[in-house]
Amino acid sequence: MLADRTIHVNFINIKFLLPIFLPLLSCKLFLPFPANRVYTIPMTTYISMLRGINVSGQKKIRMVDLKNMFETLGFGNIQTYVQSGNVVFDSHEQGVVTLQKSIETQIETTFGFSVPVLIRTLDDFKRIIESHPFKNEEALRVLVTFLYERPEQSKLEDLSHYKDKVDKFAIGEQEIFLFCPGGYGKTKLSNTFFERKLDVVATTRNWKSVNALYEMTSER
Repeated sequence: MLADRTIHVNFINIKFLLPIFLPLLSCKLFLPFPANRVYTIPMTTYISMLRGINVSGQKKIRMVDLKNMFETLGFGNIQTYVQSGNVVFDSHEQGVVTLQKSIETQIETTFGFSVPVLIRTLDDFKRIIESHPFKNEEALRVLVTFLYERPEQSKLEDLSHYKDKVDKFAIGEQEIFLFCPGGYGKTKLSNTFFERKLDVVATTRNWKSVNALYEMTSER
């Protein structure tokens, strides 16, 4: 009986309160924002790097065509850098993985072949520039191999034991820092080497490109 009585009391309370609150539901007091104000969702700036385009005459993509493709995806403030597939852009999307898949799908639809796309933020590039371990070496011989995803820890540990007589490397958060005094064209520490050792997709940029992309992004 007590339970039935409690339900009855709650119903009575609601019946008497409804006439008070119903008129207020259409009142501006219940609107979360003023009705006559336009609100915009903030955009984040990203740096995208395509792997393996315009190399040895294969997977050719003109940068003007790539920029147009990015525009069809609704991105803003799009800038390209050199011919190796570097694009800085703004997007409302906050998920890097979602962006990667969206751009990769659109590339295949537009150009007819698949291309891995690696994406980083301004904070990622700032961390890379501030933390790279070869600051005392000749900048022209410094490169960064960007990894599509974080490799398995066991593979990273195996890689850390590898030694080269001439060239040096250091493992970052999701990148490999390289110093190749004899030039990147002669090193064994190639992009393919790291992809094979770590079982992840990778793309490599020289230190000049890394700094240029950072400057393009930070100036916004």
